[in-house]
Amino acid sequence: MKNVLRSIGAVILGFVLIAALSTVTDAVLESIGAIPKGKLPVYGAETTLIGILAYRALFSIAGCFLTAKLAPSRPMIHALILGALGMTVSLLGSLAMLGAAPLWFNATLVAMALPLAWLGGALERNVDAHLAPRI
Repeated sequence: MKNVLRSIGAVILGFVLIAALSTVTDAVLESIGAIPKGKLPVYGAETTLIGILAYRALFSIAGCFLTAKLAPSRPMIHALILGALGMTVSLLGSLAMLGAAPLWFNATLVAMALPLAWLGGALERNVDAHLAPRI
């Protein structure tokens, strides 16, 4: 039971990290006028939208890394569970906000969730392997 709670906690903390970083960054960039408030432009702002995707990708990798690091066992599975949760939330958010951003932007958010989760899990494994004592 303790490991189940630690597993759930690891996924929740990774999700909270991603959501908090994304929300705060969006708010700061909106407040300084770097990105528009509300609807994202459908045409002519591809660089801005790619920038948003880039920082959200970094935050997703960080959240999945954290989840894998905190997982009591099988860190990659935990990272991928968070990725599946992120993909589901992105899909539901895209459907709820249909027309508030270009379709390619929403599709990219959904499509990148699992590969970024895998990358976060793989990064944790590599960092852990490099920091492990050598015998």
